[in-house]
Amino acid sequence: MSAPGWCDQLDLLIRSRTPILWIRSLEEERVEALLQQAAVRLGNRTLLRWDFIDGLQGAPNRQGEAARNPMAALACLDALPPDQGAILLLRDFHRYCEDAGICRRLRNLAGQLRQAPRTLVITAPEWQLPQELDDSVTVLELPLPDAAEIGRLLGSIAAACGQPLASGVLTQLSSACHGLSEQRVRQLAARALARRGRLSEEDLAEVLEEKRQAIAKSELLEYCPSEATPADIGGLKALKHWLEQRRMAFSDEAQRYGLPLPRGVLLVGPQGTGKSLTAKAIAHSWGMPLLRLDVGRLFAGLVGASEARTREMIQRAEAMAPCVLWIDEIDKGFGGDSRSDGGTSQRVLGTVLTWMAEKTSAVFVVATANAVERLPGELLRKGRFDEIFLLDLPSPEERRAILDLQLRRRRPDHRIPLEVLVDRTAGFSGAELEQTVIEAMHLAFAEGREFTEADLVAAATQVVPLSRTAREQLEHLQEWARGGRARPASRLRGMTNSDAA
Repeated sequence: MSAPGWCDQLDLLIRSRTPILWIRSLEEERVEALLQQAAVRLGNRTLLRWDFIDGLQGAPNRQGEAARNPMAALACLDALPPDQGAILLLRDFHRYCEDAGICRRLRNLAGQLRQAPRTLVITAPEWQLPQELDDSVTVLELPLPDAAEIGRLLGSIAAACGQPLASGVLTQLSSACHGLSEQRVRQLAARALARRGRLSEEDLAEVLEEKRQAIAKSELLEYCPSEATPADIGGLKALKHWLEQRRMAFSDEAQRYGLPLPRGVLLVGPQGTGKSLTAKAIAHSWGMPLLRLDVGRLFAGLVGASEARTREMIQRAEAMAPCVLWIDEIDKGFGGDSRSDGGTSQRVLGTVLTWMAEKTSAVFVVATANAVERLPGELLRKGRFDEIFLLDLPSPEERRAILDLQLRRRRPDHRIPLEVLVDRTAGFSGAELEQTVIEAMHLAFAEGREFTEADLVAAATQVVPLSRTAREQLEHLQEWARGGRARPASRLRGMTNSDAA
């Protein structure tokens, strides 16, 4: 929701005499500023503030009243004239609502406030709302500031320092700061002013570092820097071509053409076929930050906490847009029996799928899965992902490309013939081919010499590929893809007799 739209919603809730508002946010100062603006817009209502330490603020001759007394804080509105409109902002008040007396007082107060132009506002990032207050409390989520809000903030800071920003620089900085809280933007600006006395394009690197810190503190997402490129992936020509087309769809020209923003891609295949490397290469080649989600981090012990963590993850991912959200091994996170966890995993999955189907932000989702039989049917339905790709075991041509890539990474001028090695590595995954090269180097290094073709062939005989140890699972995956459920990342092929040997 845009800032004007959020403010309109806030005004409507206050004007309609919603008794208790819970504004879900960590940004207390920003919440107070927005409530102050709303109080002015709605006929100069009185804005009072209370917290446990400083007590009541904003009322003449009553400063500090009700300090360390949450129950008395709820009586702060009683001393106002009957016709005086007011807003009472309660900080951290959710911590005291487990008390039966305070909960009862809130329920009584809700009925009274519906008859008067007064509103209680509780600000907290999370709150396990008591069931008794369900009908009395309305939740309003405060999104992080959008580019326009950040632009106004940075512009005012620069102007106050006598160093106005050029429109192009302001736009660039505002876009880079998207995803940060207002307080973090202020801190960035303060550091820039302390260092150089002005805001400039030189601050972009620090903005990126601030975003990394914000993601690291969330504990839900991992910021994954990557230097991988599509050139580091052997084969997968069809997938690479498709990704290049989707990269173009993020451009302004594509938006003017009428193309929607790409949603994402599901990569299925056995281990070691390059799914994770592909996710990293997409982010690097598209110039977007890569955020990795371990689905297990979404699940918490408290009732309702998993859903709250999922909403937080979505908010942080959208705030970082444009970005790539890598959901690693999604089959392990959502492939179990939801009855064993009281339906929590099903509710979390539903939240994620609804967001994926309805999102309008530039968050490209890359989900990877090894065991397709564990994937829930809802995940494979059209509209969740733009496409589903099967990353199969590499063909002989792809094995040659992968081996040459691995050798040139370690010996740029190698002249090792690969015909015999390609033949001896039928059924090997990309990871197993890399391990073959590393094993050959170990063999030669132990004897104090350069490795040769013979070392590579010897190393290949010591590797037991997954195509042998998990033959049934692999054949099931290939059969599933042949039914038209997934596109081949290179070309769909079954294992030949020589591959299976």
